[in-house]
Amino acid sequence: MGLWLARVPVTRDFPADFEILLRGQASLYTIEMSTASACLPCGDLWSKLQSFRARYGWQVRTIGAQEAMLRSGRLGLPWVGNPVAWVRPLADPNRMVPIAIGTDHSANIARNAWLAARMLTGTRAAVGVRAMSKFTGIVGVRALTSPNPKRR
Repeated sequence: MGLWLARVPVTRDFPADFEILLRGQASLYTIEMSTASACLPCGDLWSKLQSFRARYGWQVRTIGAQEAMLRSGRLGLPWVGNPVAWVRPLADPNRMVPIAIGTDHSANIARNAWLAARMLTGTRAAVGVRAMSKFTGIVGVRALTSPNPKRR
């Protein structure tokens, strides 16, 4: 697990109000994660989410595989297996943003939860997804563009 995480960059720069906003939004959101027995990344992510819960006060709970697959399908994502963590508003079970597939560094999980909460309250999704992918490598190298404006 450590070797895999060693290649993932860790978020180091946060907005000045980052912790205040995360603590202030604890009563509005929950993090839900899919899991399976004997799943090493599941245990790693769960322990990091428990630390997140203790630090910021958010609810954290597990969901079953069936619910996780339905969520992935609703978002048009292929089911890649466990674990997957989502942020969703407590008041709306149908709106959610995935924040981790597999496991990640604690700082990146906190950043992604913060970005998900922002997206769920009005920040354009493209801005949030671009910010999430900036540090995690979710988005690959940009394809070369043609010098011909008609082919771009």
